[in-house]
Amino acid sequence: MSTPFPFTAVVGQDDLRLALLLNAVSPAVGGVLVRGEKGTAKSTAVRALSALLPGVRVVDGCRFSCDPGAPDPGCPDGPHGSGDALERPSRMVELPVGASEDRLVGSLDIERALAEGVKSFEPGLLARAHRGILYVDEVNLLHDHLVDLLLDAAAMGASYVEREGVSVRHAARFLLVGTMNPEEGELRPQLLDRFGLTVEVAASREPDERVEVVRRRLAYDDGPDAFAGRWADEEAAVRARIVAARKLLPSVRLGDGALRQIAATCAAFEVDGMRADIVMARTATALAAWAGRTEVLAEDVRQAALLTLPHRRRRNPFDAPGLDEDRLDETLEEFSGDPDDEDDPDPDGPDGPGGGGGDGGQPEPDSGPRGGDTEARPEAGEGGEPQGSGGSSERAPARAAEPFRTKVLSVPGIGEGAAGRRSRARTEHGRTTGARRPRGALTKLHLAATVQAAAPHQRARGRSGPGLVVRRDDLRQAAREGREGNLVLFVVDASGSMAARQRMSAVKGAVLSLLLDAYQRRDKVGLVTFRGSSGEVALPPTSSVDAAAARLESLPTGGRTPLAAGLLRAHEVLRVERLRDPARRALVVVVTDGRATGGPEPVALAGRAARLFAADGVASVVVDCESGPVRLGLAGRLAGELGGTAVTLDGLRADSIAGLVKDVQRRAA
Repeated sequence: MSTPFPFTAVVGQDDLRLALLLNAVSPAVGGVLVRGEKGTAKSTAVRALSALLPGVRVVDGCRFSCDPGAPDPGCPDGPHGSGDALERPSRMVELPVGASEDRLVGSLDIERALAEGVKSFEPGLLARAHRGILYVDEVNLLHDHLVDLLLDAAAMGASYVEREGVSVRHAARFLLVGTMNPEEGELRPQLLDRFGLTVEVAASREPDERVEVVRRRLAYDDGPDAFAGRWADEEAAVRARIVAARKLLPSVRLGDGALRQIAATCAAFEVDGMRADIVMARTATALAAWAGRTEVLAEDVRQAALLTLPHRRRRNPFDAPGLDEDRLDETLEEFSGDPDDEDDPDPDGPDGPGGGGGDGGQPEPDSGPRGGDTEARPEAGEGGEPQGSGGSSERAPARAAEPFRTKVLSVPGIGEGAAGRRSRARTEHGRTTGARRPRGALTKLHLAATVQAAAPHQRARGRSGPGLVVRRDDLRQAAREGREGNLVLFVVDASGSMAARQRMSAVKGAVLSLLLDAYQRRDKVGLVTFRGSSGEVALPPTSSVDAAAARLESLPTGGRTPLAAGLLRAHEVLRVERLRDPARRALVVVVTDGRATGGPEPVALAGRAARLFAADGVASVVVDCESGPVRLGLAGRLAGELGGTAVTLDGLRADSIAGLVKDVQRRAA
């Protein structure tokens, strides 16, 4: 095994190192999620932590790391008597993003289980991580079915493996550490809440600090052992401090005053449930132990809040992480006295800055027709196009209206893409729809189909009495149908005609609503805009819907309507994405009033571009943004050329009387 980079040699990243050390002192804190841009020592620090952890005593020969002082009575390798025990270093087990379910939880030998009735179990990564660290790099890219298994194990402290009535259970208590780049997408809220602490990291902007990072990294690469030797004393000191803090931890007193501050802080930031209060209390206690104190102070509560609450207060993926530290300080100050004392009313009143007023200081929360939009320009020509041949006029970006729940848009047919919640797909999870021969390792046995395949051959196999001889050729895999995530590519008209009549606010609100829906359904999203004389890829396909929302918010409008150019650019984006990920199906959402201006025969050219999507069988929806008493029906005509369906802005709402959108594209042959 290669020598890890020393933990104490990591430059800066104080919050990251503190969060990891607190979990080393008190594993009950519940792990840490490290969010930040690439190249910020996230993985380096996590891997270095395992070398600092004290060793663990295990039952000799137990594959599940049972504690000899309190062995698991249900251990598959048990029962354990008073046998030999040994001490080994703490493990850090890495879970690859592309791991299979069997690799995570372990697997049973199906053939031996059926033919011999023997439970032959091969432990997985959860068993190996028991009483250690389970590290998931790029945890936000983990498949949903693996996330579900992690949630179950984290909640119950055990892992269950079941195959058609044969089950194995073993203990699985581990420190969960994950790293992620927010630009690549957010975590599911259920898994996000399972991380005790969260830390935001970024590269230093100080030249001297950056120079030191490079100097240490080059020295480590030239000689890992020699570099680690130079930091051995510092590593030993931190290791000893962890051991001392663990011994002191049971003696730390969490007084009623500190508890009241914790409860008040969680209530002030409106976090869901009570897990935040419990984790914050454990974190504050660990902070006191790390500092060598037996009393939790207000400074411990404040630091615990900064580590515990930011990821729990997010209501949707468009909320920025972090806490208002002024408000935190006000809350801690307000509840800093004796709980039995009556506090005087705040002389500043509830409406001061940082207070919990309904509007929260947000500018102009008017959701009416104004919505922050600019007025239509008096010199605009027909359809809101600026006069003159240049078509280069630009309007200030309009604010998006409030998002709403949209009706379901889906891709017809059955796919085989990444797990998600939008369209039907053949998956490893979901309802059983049939059986097939296994391709590769058998994961989900279809028992009835296996028996039917084996039954006709029993006489030839020498079986004349009760029982059944099953061979590998008889095994049948259960075919299951679930849901997949799609690539939702937004093609947004940002021309002058869209900015007219103050429509852009409603348009952005509709796209924001669709982005929120895409986040909930585990889709990738992309954004193509067109205005002036060309189409532009505002956001290449990504799993980060908050990045798409940020691009949408700053989207300028104005100029002519190069509809054909926008469609052609979107078609090229899909072509490239299809090469990267052939299994992921696309849903194109064109947001426009259907107008096409600029260049020779713009309408005919747009029609030819639209027919390219129909020829490729791409599912599409046109969100018709046309308004006013006179309607040209151009968006509906465009939907016909695309082979898709048109829906109005009002009809996009889930509670619209128009009902659910069905058959968004002609049925696949």
